[in-house]
Amino acid sequence: MSYELAEAQLLRRGVKLEEIAQIVHTLQTAYHDDLTLDQCLESVKAVLQKREVQYTLFTGIALDELAEQKQLPEPLQAIMEADEPLYGVDETMALGITSVFGMIGLTSFGYLDKVKPEIIGKLNHRGDSIHVFLDDLVAGLAAAASARIAHKHEQAATYPPSSS
Repeated sequence: MSYELAEAQLLRRGVKLEEIAQIVHTLQTAYHDDLTLDQCLESVKAVLQKREVQYTLFTGIALDELAEQKQLPEPLQAIMEADEPLYGVDETMALGITSVFGMIGLTSFGYLDKVKPEIIGKLNHRGDSIHVFLDDLVAGLAAAASARIAHKHEQAATYPPSSS
């Protein structure tokens, strides 16, 4: 139930899982040229299956929506409306998603947060909508799914040990 709700909330906020998978594909094809978009989508879905990821999404999306409705107390309302660069809580929550996959997830998130490719950039510059949390949460999902693939491919390349 929570997985479906998380996916539905992402869709309602204008984010398709396929768009996140595309970012994952872009991050990982340099290392795995046989990687398919379907494999990337599978990885995004696997990350989204985690309850703590779902809860983080629910929290961030709710805060973005409350800010759009001007229902947050000050000074938080003003901080959210301005998307203050020193706020940092949005990145901290997103890093919780990537932490499961170690440094690969962390460095990928840093890259995505700086470059803001594709849907992440669109969310970051979306007119009247507030996506202070969602752009970072999407980057966190993409970074975690990318790291998951990196770990999976590394294990496949290493195990089982050769019999030589």
